[in-house]
Amino acid sequence: MRESRALEFKSDITSTFLKTVSAFANYGQGKILFGVSDNGENLGVKNPDEVCLNIENKINDSISPKPNYSLSVNRRTKVITLEVEEGKFKPYLYKGKAYKRNGTATVEVDQIELKRLTLEGSNLYFESLPCKEKKLTFNYLEQILQEKLGVTKITEDTVKTLGLMLEKDQYTNAAALISDENSFPGIDIARFGNSISEILDRETIAGVSILEQFEQAVKVYKRYYQYEQIAGITRETVELIPEAAFREAVANAIVHRTWDVNSNIRISMFADHIDVSSPGGLPNGMTVEEYLNGSISSLRNPVIGNLFFRLHYIEMFGTGIRRIRETYKEYKTKPTFTVTDNSITVFLPVKKSNFSVTVDEQAVLDLFDNGMRYSSSEIAERLSWSRDKVIRVLKVLVAGKHIQKIGKGRGTKYSKM
Repeated sequence: MRESRALEFKSDITSTFLKTVSAFANYGQGKILFGVSDNGENLGVKNPDEVCLNIENKINDSISPKPNYSLSVNRRTKVITLEVEEGKFKPYLYKGKAYKRNGTATVEVDQIELKRLTLEGSNLYFESLPCKEKKLTFNYLEQILQEKLGVTKITEDTVKTLGLMLEKDQYTNAAALISDENSFPGIDIARFGNSISEILDRETIAGVSILEQFEQAVKVYKRYYQYEQIAGITRETVELIPEAAFREAVANAIVHRTWDVNSNIRISMFADHIDVSSPGGLPNGMTVEEYLNGSISSLRNPVIGNLFFRLHYIEMFGTGIRRIRETYKEYKTKPTFTVTDNSITVFLPVKKSNFSVTVDEQAVLDLFDNGMRYSSSEIAERLSWSRDKVIRVLKVLVAGKHIQKIGKGRGTKYSKM
């Protein structure tokens, strides 16, 4: 066994485990094993029943509000397992502080994260909080509503229906984001040459409605990744990168980003691909697997998401990744998705980019045609290669976005994009 984000070992019982209880209750369930060394060796504890009572008393006396948890004892190894559930009444505080897991470590959350936990515990969203502005205009929204839905004029009832105004006739942060002018972060677009040090074009779209930001970003995309081609007596639009994929990536970046941090959505344009990176990792309650499979269990900005859905900028909640992949189904190059604690990045390759591979690299790629995942040792066994050779070839294929690396350490697997 190894420690992980959801598993911690304690060889003895000190109050430090209470920080991890706070972290699991705030950010997802987890287990703490008492009587296990840092390297996973079972040591057991003396008088496990008495220790269980001590653990229970420490949690009840030190964590506020009281989290949901359970204790069990392995009578053979005398190892105690403490299972903590993610709670609904966040934040869960230890000595007045909230904690989270950072890999295998437990760290205190910052003020922004604490505010998010407080909102979540109250079943509120940042976008639904009242904004400071008292007078907002929605000319661009009205124009889009006329074009797409036939709404001739925006009224106060329209604004309330869209969730942009509270009962006391006070605008929300979502209203400010949709309005013609706002002070929130925007979209930073950079077009690069042969390297990131060679910037050919730079444009920051901010201070205007996020609807206009979205449309302006699409215009920049069309400038560099679309051209017209005459075929017979007709003109055809050629897309180097599928427009539908780019639209989906940018719309999802706007809908799912965190708006309480002063960071722009970054769109990096290269000759052979586009990166779309949005601030903020996955919403609480969603795993990387759920994100990649298109299964959304929580939505960070439901008001904005609902408006983008009404305007047909997104099809349905949770289908964005599938739709992006669908646009590349006929092409060898595939999009990839990178998720970290602080950002989500979508890699959109040029459809016609041709890549050549060596005989060894093709042999590895052929293994993945059945859709299976393999470890480096499994690949070495199937190809009768040395592990060093397999690792060398895998590094090249991963760097070239031909395959993807899943997991870390001994649990690392590889699969086709």
